[in-house]
This record gives sequence, C-alpha cells and structure tokens, in this order.
Amino acid sequence: MITIKINDKEFKVKEDITILEAARDNKVEIPTLCYLKDVNEIASCRICLVEVKGSNKLLPACVTKVKEGMEIYTETDKVVNARKMNLELIMSNHNKDCDSCKRNGNCELQVLVNKYQIEEENHFESKIDTSTTSIVRDNSKCILCNRCVKACKNIQGIAVIGRNGRGFDTHIGCAFDKDLKDVPCILCGQCILACPTGALTEKDDTEKVFEALNNKDLHVVVGVAPSVRVTLGEEFNFPIGTNVKGKMVNALRQLGFDKVFDVNFGADLTVMEEANELLDRINNNGTLPMFTSCSPGWIKYVEQYYPEMISHLSTCKSPQQMFGAIIKTYYAEKYNIDPKKIVVVSVMPCIAKKYEMTRDYQNASGYNDIDIVITTRELARMIRKMKIGFRDLEDQEFDMPLGIGASAIFGSTGGVMEAALRTAVEILTGKKLEKLEFNEVRGTKGIKEATYNVNGKDIKVAVVSGIKNAKTMLEKIKNKEVDYQFVEFMTCPGGCINGGGQPIVEAEVRNTTDYIKLRMDALLEEDKNLPIRKAHENPVIIELYKNYLEKPNSKKAHEILHTKYSKKEKYQ
Repeated sequence: MITIKINDKEFKVKEDITILEAARDNKVEIPTLCYLKDVNEIASCRICLVEVKGSNKLLPACVTKVKEGMEIYTETDKVVNARKMNLELIMSNHNKDCDSCKRNGNCELQVLVNKYQIEEENHFESKIDTSTTSIVRDNSKCILCNRCVKACKNIQGIAVIGRNGRGFDTHIGCAFDKDLKDVPCILCGQCILACPTGALTEKDDTEKVFEALNNKDLHVVVGVAPSVRVTLGEEFNFPIGTNVKGKMVNALRQLGFDKVFDVNFGADLTVMEEANELLDRINNNGTLPMFTSCSPGWIKYVEQYYPEMISHLSTCKSPQQMFGAIIKTYYAEKYNIDPKKIVVVSVMPCIAKKYEMTRDYQNASGYNDIDIVITTRELARMIRKMKIGFRDLEDQEFDMPLGIGASAIFGSTGGVMEAALRTAVEILTGKKLEKLEFNEVRGTKGIKEATYNVNGKDIKVAVVSGIKNAKTMLEKIKNKEVDYQFVEFMTCPGGCINGGGQPIVEAEVRNTTDYIKLRMDALLEEDKNLPIRKAHENPVIIELYKNYLEKPNSKKAHEILHTKYSKKEKYQ
C-alpha cells in the first residue's frame, strides 16, 4: 500500500493500480468515455484527464499508475476546460439527433454533454449500415472510442471491425468498407453492449409487432426467453438481478397479445430432444462430442469458421424455433386456428435470434416458425411507448398450455448442460436424482469441465461461453487433446443473460460490478423455486409426446423440431 492525495484528501491505496482505479475505490468520481475495464484501456477520448502536482501536463487517469506521495486533482479549472474542449471536438463530428436516438437517456456521451453543457449545431451526414438482419451501424453517432472494436476482437476473437481512414476520414468499419452482411460477423451484439452512444443498435422491429397487434384478423402470441425475466427490470430502474416475471407477463397482456407463453417450454422440448440425441450418439457410435445448438451466433460461427465440425452440432432447433414450430403445428391443431393467421413474436436476449428466424429449415408448418423477434430492450421501449406503469404492475402468470417450463437455467452458461443432465441421467439410470444441482458446470468461468459417472460409465462434459473461448475448445477437440461426449457452447460470455439484446450496463457499473453473476444468481433462484425442475416431468411435455410427437427423436419430432446446417459461402 502507498499513500496518495486526491483533491487534498489522503488515501491509502494499492501500488500498481491506476489513478482511475484508486479514485473509484475511494468513491471519487472521474468521468470516462472510451474506457472499458479489461476490454479497452487506451486513453483515446481524454475525458478522464486529471492534474497531478509536479507534472507539466494533464494525465489520463485510466492508464496512469499511482506513485507514493502523488497529489491528484480531478476538478480544477484546467481539468474541466480540457474535458469540455475534448467533448466539443467529439461533438463537432457527431450526429446530435438525441431525441430520436434509441440510446436517448442511456447514453454515456449524452450524460457528459449535459454535465459540461456542450452545445453544437447538427450538420452531420453519414451512411447508415442496415445490411444485416440484426445490427444497425450509424457512424454519425460514433465517437471513435474503440470499445466496439475491442469487444469484437478481445471478447469474441472475431475482429471484423476496426479503424479505417486517416485524420478527419477516420471511421469504424469493416475491411475495405464492406457492409456487415459481407463479412463473417456472427451477430452476437457484444459491440452494441460496449458502445457508449447510439452508433450501434439492434434493428428495431417493434413497429412490426404493433402492426400485428392492431390487426384483429390475426392471433398474436408472444413467447419470452428465460433470461429476460431477470434483466427487463433494469430498464425500469430495478436493481440488477431482479426477477420481474410477473410484471413482465402483465405488461405483455396490456400490450394486447392474445396469449403470453414461456419459451422455457421450448427449452424443455430442447432438453428432451437433445438428451435423447446424445444418448443415441453414445449408444450407436455417432459423432462425438455432440455440441449444443441453442445459440445462433455460435451456429453461425461454426458454419463460417469451422465447417469441418458441423457434424458435431446437435440437429435440434433452438428453444425459440421449437416454441414457434409447436405453436403453428400442435397448438394450431389443438385450438383449430389456421397457422397462416398466427403471428408468433419472441422476446429474446439475443440479436442473432433475428437472423436465426430467417434460416432455412425453420418452417415446420409451411410458415415461418417465428414471425418477429424483439430484444429485451425493444420490449422495454414498447412498454414505455404505451405508457404502461411497469413498476406498479401486479404480478400475473403465463398462459397455458405453453406457459410452464422446467429449464429456466437455460439463460446462463452451464444451464443447457445442467438441464440436459437432469433428464439424461434419469433416463440412463431409471432412478430419480437425489440432488438436481450440477454445481461443476455452474458459474461465470469461460470454460468448465466435469466428469459424471452414470451406471458405471464416465460421461465427460464441458461448458464454454464466449466465442474466443469456443475457438480454444474447438482447437483442442480438433487436435484430440480432450475427450468429451457433450459440450455446451454459448455465444456470449456468461450466456444469454449477457446477450447482445439485453439492457446495456453503463461502463461505470460494468467496470465495478459483476452484473453477469447477479443476473445468473437470479436465474438460479428462479430454478430453485420452480414447481417442476426436470423437463421430462413437465406435464404438458408429457402430453405433447403422448398425443402428438410420439416420442423424442421420432420421425415426426424430427420433422418439426430438428434442422440442418451447411458451410456458409455468404455470410448473411
């Protein structure tokens, strides 16, 4: 420990940390813009400048290490004027249509501009890239902080965007200024979560939903992914990790959906099909290890970067697509509704789900399994637009028959594996599990491994989240350095709770709070309190197989619930 002064107050701090870390450890505010802990620490924006006694220039707090006896000043006239000048330079090249921007009210640049009272005329024109199904890139709102570039490279290991041009022509783009659809982007959306402004957003499909809801000839149902219930509250100022399932259901009813269902049910179906597919592969010398197939960014990654490993992928559709397929087949027949008149909307944590619904083999009924995908953020915008007082809503329950599920843990890394193991182990042993928790595959670690002895046979499994970690694992499997039967892969670090469509956590909170663990803990608590915690004990699942699908992996189940993959010559 060393002694320093910040604004004439003495503090004991760790040596070898930065001024910014020392200040935040002691509740002293220093504003930042480009800084994102462990992702982007390059001091490019110069917003965190501070004055240090004895130095003839202002120093960036995010990269300057503390020293014994250092005296630091964070709000002198010299510091404030420098920050204002840097903000004015940023804003001189920035689109200032703040009122209509999707990040209005949740923009780190906007907060600083308001704080330092920066005013500029709007005179910026820019091409907006809307080429993909999922991402909108508007460089007129880009401040060249590099956070998206580092998220793509350092978090995911994809690196399809970077700095192009020089001087005033500098901009973030793809190689040779190609559109995003023409490069091997996997549409994970981690760049959106990293962006401090509205330069990167999801493609907004809320108007499509409103249009369907206003058409009285249509039967509009909505299904909500498991992770959304523990993140949506953040959009309405609930603490991170608050489960707002009941309020969410109520809000969806007030928006006008005919039925409000739980994609947790689709997760149960995935467990049934995937667990039985795994056992079939083990017993009949199928391709092992089998890879999970729930995460569309991950599927896209394999097809683009590792097409030689496509045979390892489970043929199961994702929970979203299974949910939609069952709505337009089983549900449509059961309630005598023409599937052509059904619109299925899904609320997802993931922007790649917008891409997934457009893939081939996703139309079991002859119509698209899913018609519209919106993210957690889009749902929040719809609720605000309709002026629904979300915080004051009474809790309500999902509709039946597709409102019950045992696989809420699908929303976090390790959850697919754990839910599948609960079913697979009981099928193999014919005995009830005394303990349902498989703690070895839980937690936020990027790669987890475990071995379970079932009926005298070792089942070796691994759990991987984040594409950078996925690459590491795939190389080990290719080189026969590891030997597993089953591997869960999720595109985003931490899983769906940290998906590209989830509420954006501002840098200051992201840098100091383990928000992924808080969301994960909330899902584990949800799982612990569910009346049914095993997919094969879900009574609606039992009835579905008995009266409609016959059995897991039956011919009919394959026609409705399974899909195919191929090497991608074109990226979008």
